[in-house]
Amino acid sequence: MSSLLLGVDGGNTKTVAVVVTAEGDLLGTGRTGCGDIHAAPGPEAAVAEIVRAVGAALDEARAAAGDLAAAAFSLAGADWPEDFDYLRRELRERLGLPEDPEIVNDAVGGLRSGTDDMVGVAVVIGTYSALAGRNTAGALFHFGFWPDSTGAHGLGSQALAAIWRHMLGLGPETTLLGRALERWGCEDAEELLHVLTRIDGPEEPEAGRLADAVLDEAEAGDVVAREIVETVASRMGDYARVCAARTGQDGAPFPLVLCGSVLRHPSPLLRSVLLSRVPDGEPVYPDVEPVAGAVLLAADRVGACPALARLGAPLSPR
Repeated sequence: MSSLLLGVDGGNTKTVAVVVTAEGDLLGTGRTGCGDIHAAPGPEAAVAEIVRAVGAALDEARAAAGDLAAAAFSLAGADWPEDFDYLRRELRERLGLPEDPEIVNDAVGGLRSGTDDMVGVAVVIGTYSALAGRNTAGALFHFGFWPDSTGAHGLGSQALAAIWRHMLGLGPETTLLGRALERWGCEDAEELLHVLTRIDGPEEPEAGRLADAVLDEAEAGDVVAREIVETVASRMGDYARVCAARTGQDGAPFPLVLCGSVLRHPSPLLRSVLLSRVPDGEPVYPDVEPVAGAVLLAADRVGACPALARLGAPLSPR
């Protein structure tokens, strides 16, 4: 079983691990919680979730860590040199891997899932966001800690702020209020504020639960929701353009890989505004689950060519 590959996609909402053959046959899967060392209650908690997901995948595949030919982890929150050192050391030791695993930021995994040569720019918009660019010489630029809030959390947080500004008579009316009241089972904006900010209330990422409603209402014509979506999309497009410039890809067409749960929403608004800010980007929507990028990175280490169609049905919009 030395031809087995392990791929792990770790995000803020979930962590998914898969064990596949060199041909791409899926043998085992594991799914747990937040695998972001910066967003979990602590780095140890995030690593524990990743380890649990891998353990479940190996158990289902009836395999052990020693049976793996290669392992790759595409992780939200893998941003700084010390992050990679920590994750590489902890995961190898706690999983009993025979060699150091491949550790990349989840945007790099996204780029690999949408390209054969990992050249281009990737935009991942999920609970939060990450971007990466890589050129033909192998120069890589990625960054996950952007100075303003984006992703589902950013969309939802801005929507809630707009609702409460209207509650105080400081902002325009918005259909987002009705969607938020329905989502959290509240009677009015003041009760909603209490539910989300009381001492025993939900964690901060709870705002991301409203992201789909923001996209829905923007598409339906709500002015407030549309402004929020256009703001987030413009920022992400600008950051993608920076990634292209930092890797010398601006000024000529390059693949722009778009992935993540928010970008799979049926509304075209966010995607169209984002693309308008990146004139050289040629959009690519991967037809596979995000974990496929990690599988491909593991396969690259041993020269394998797994068939990605065996990893799951397409989820991306057209």
